[in-house]
Amino acid sequence: MTSEVTITSSGCPAVLLFKTKKERFSRWTRATLGNKHERQRNKTILLVGEGGAGKSTLVNTLVNYAIGVMFEDDVWFQIVEEEEGRCQTETQTSDVIIYQIFDFKGQILSSSLTIIDTPGFGYMRGLQHDEKVSQILLELFRSEEVHEINAVGLVIKATDNSLSDRLMYVLNSVTSLFGKDLEENIVALITHSDGRNPRNALQALEAANIKSSNREFIYFVFNNCQHEDRAKNRELLKIAYQTSLKGFKEFMLFLDETEPQKLKTTVEVLKERTQLTACIQNLQQRIKEIELKQNEIQKIKEAYNKYQEQMKKNEEFSIEVDGVYKKKKSIRGGMWLLVFYEGAVTCSVCEENCHYPGCTIAWSPELCEVMKDGRCTVCTNKCPASVHVKENWRYKIKTRKVQKTLEDVREKYEKNKAECEKKLTLLENLEKENINLTSKWLLLLDEAYSHVIRLEKIALKVESVSTLVHLDFLIEKMREKGDLRKVKKLEEMKSRVNEVTNTALRYAKNS
Repeated sequence: MTSEVTITSSGCPAVLLFKTKKERFSRWTRATLGNKHERQRNKTILLVGEGGAGKSTLVNTLVNYAIGVMFEDDVWFQIVEEEEGRCQTETQTSDVIIYQIFDFKGQILSSSLTIIDTPGFGYMRGLQHDEKVSQILLELFRSEEVHEINAVGLVIKATDNSLSDRLMYVLNSVTSLFGKDLEENIVALITHSDGRNPRNALQALEAANIKSSNREFIYFVFNNCQHEDRAKNRELLKIAYQTSLKGFKEFMLFLDETEPQKLKTTVEVLKERTQLTACIQNLQQRIKEIELKQNEIQKIKEAYNKYQEQMKKNEEFSIEVDGVYKKKKSIRGGMWLLVFYEGAVTCSVCEENCHYPGCTIAWSPELCEVMKDGRCTVCTNKCPASVHVKENWRYKIKTRKVQKTLEDVREKYEKNKAECEKKLTLLENLEKENINLTSKWLLLLDEAYSHVIRLEKIALKVESVSTLVHLDFLIEKMREKGDLRKVKKLEEMKSRVNEVTNTALRYAKNS
């Protein structure tokens, strides 16, 4: 392989940094090493896991073995750049980087490699950061950049403890990203190995219920210290090198024997999870708004009963109620590195937040995940995408004291009387509005339920934290609705959750 390199350390081994061709896209960077040959087969590896587990270091390890670097060469190549003054876990957890490696020395591999390094989950950045990672992957998988995946590598440290709440959350979160058709392509890539049986890591994977239905769960071990100074402990470092070389060869053999999988079902899973979250957020907002409006109606009803004699005589009177209104509130958002736009998608007709928080990849409302066939799936009137906006503000529901006069009451609640087949009394109109307000959120509740059922059919991890965080809320509202069949279904799903998943769920709720 011929490529420009920069010496970053002249010790033993000499550490050299490859100069790659970089291309920046919406939310990922492509770094290419070598020249692509159209007839050459390609293997695509997706690396996911906890921040700091060693994904980026593993990329360097795979590249060195792929180009045929031997321990005796006393040289170590890097393809992953580290920013000056920042540690690797900080620099590599903010974006997706796609490494394409071509032209292997001596044809060690029969195919080129595409390695997708993803931001780390659960690493001091909060759960909203993890949601953004899912959004980035959804955009990537729908693009022309990645057509299929040969292996999903769950990167985990050999020393990781199965009792770690955060690790259980991370393993639950990363496996919930994929469709069931990727089950046979998921393996563990265990880093920081000393060559012995990685008992702790395997116990963690078993506790997280990560396994294949048709085979024993497959794992490969690697060591992360090949770039360390060999002036001392040379023999120990050689053993570390041999450990990783064995892991690399076994992993490449797995890639050769395993059929790649298209990403259609995984894209559907990511879309369903996005739409479920947006649906729940809008539902909660709608219920709050309805409760406030119902309180306002109730006060007017009470005033009507109290002042009905005055009303009959057309006498003037006024009452004070908590009027509900919406106000635009600024949020953090806007451009990111000139290409990334975060904001809230709102409907200007319904005055509702259709996707907030979470809308991080769509340039315009038309491209937002809550849109389907050109219309919104969550706002009250299912309005066209064209009446939506994406800005750095959202609607905030508020109340204020308002004086209502007799004429206000009559205008508000009798304006539709002429359209009725028979004349309704004021109280009947009030009851009708109560029913209309309630029916709005019941429709959205059924839509949220449909997303959960769809995920149960297609998602690899059915009882995932991303679904479970909404389950109690859905059960409560379905019970209020009186739909006992759906309540039973949701409770059955909840009953399948084991203690380890509950541990991950508690971590998510407390973070």
